[in-house]
Parts: sequence; C-alpha cells; structure tokens
Amino acid sequence: MNRKKNGLPGRACKGALAAVLSGACGLASADQFGVQVAAGAGDEHVKKFDLGVAWDPGLTWWQIGDWHFSLIGEAHAAWWHTNEGDVHNDIGEVGVTPVIRFIKGSGSIRPFVEVGAGIRLLSSPRISSTFTLGTAFQFANLAGVGLQFGSRQQYLAGYRFQHISNGGIKEPNPGINFSQLYLQYNF
Repeated sequence: MNRKKNGLPGRACKGALAAVLSGACGLASADQFGVQVAAGAGDEHVKKFDLGVAWDPGLTWWQIGDWHFSLIGEAHAAWWHTNEGDVHNDIGEVGVTPVIRFIKGSGSIRPFVEVGAGIRLLSSPRISSTFTLGTAFQFANLAGVGLQFGSRQQYLAGYRFQHISNGGIKEPNPGINFSQLYLQYNF
C-alpha cells in the first residue's frame, strides 16, 4: 500500500531532484557558477536579505577597447523584514533576473556597470494596512556598479539600486525601492 502512495510522484520528485543536482554540479565544474549574498534597505523601513545564484554562460559581445558586454543569469530568494508592518513583518521573495554587465576584460581589478530586469513572486503583497504592492507577482529592475577581483577573478563586490513593482497590472502599484550591497563568489 505504501508503494502505491509513493510510486510515480515519488519517483518523479527524486528524478527531478537528481537532474537539478547533476545540472548544478555541471555548472560548478564549468567555472560559470556563483553564489551571491546581498543586504540592503528599502522604502517603508523594509530591510532585505538576499541569497542568489549566478550563471555566466560566457556570452560576450561588442568589444569597446578593453571593455565588453556580458549576459549573466541570476536566481534569487530573499527575505524582507520591517518592524513597522501591522500585517506582515516578514515577506519572502523568489525570482529570476537576466543581467547585462559592461565589464573591463583584463587586469587584477575589473570594474563594471550592470542593468537587469526580471520577475519576482512575493509571499504577500501587503506589508501593512497602509502599504500594499497590489499583487504577489512583481517586476524587478536593477542598476548597479561593482568590481570583479581575485587570482581567478572569483570575487565580485557591488552596489545595486532595485525597483520592484507590478508594472500597473493591478492598483495600488506604489512600488518599492531598495539599495543593496552584495558579495559574490564564483566557483
């Protein structure tokens, strides 16, 4: 009887988990995978802690002197906290963002500027009785600056300004802005 309960769905979950883990191992061995941690503050006294993974598929274009453009993929899970929320003090956020980075191609310290636009899903759009983002589905735009450094260029440190809003899908749509500092380690 237990075999029928755990049969196909259990095997499908195990197979999906194995595929994800083997894909992550392949990314890590290709030296194109990074882990990112960020912290910052936003409107409405909201503090944000963010964990992310970054993937650099090696797509570069438009060489200008010693600088070029790169495409980076990022996935994020974040936690928002406020002491002033009378509905939710804590909100979860998950999402993905493609990032375009304009980076110096050589040197021990490589400065860059970056922009990105992605999607986010919040555990709740309502922070307090007077502040709601309208929907749990949000768009996330960012602009930032940073440095890549290390013996293998394995470290990144940067600042990002991020705007999150539902893009007018539903009112109210006040949006929320965050200023964040981040560190990244590339395998």
